[in-house]
Amino acid sequence: MDNWLPSLITPTPSEGYDLAVKLARIAVKKTQPDAAIRDKLRKDYEADADALIAVSHVVAIHFATIAAANDHWRAVK
Repeated sequence: MDNWLPSLITPTPSEGYDLAVKLARIAVKKTQPDAAIRDKLRKDYEADADALIAVSHVVAIHFATIAAANDHWRAVK
């Protein structure tokens, strides 16, 4: 993954949110690089409300960081 994250700057909040989701997904891949194990573990959390809420929390933290980096999109026209 060569320079897969050149910037936190995004043109719109929607693209910022998409980037936040990508950050969360990349973190999981870097933490557990074996795709087969990730697929096996997915069955454990895909129906677990607490796990899904935790994922939402991680994305929200990433989105807050991206929003701050973009000055909450005030400067973008």
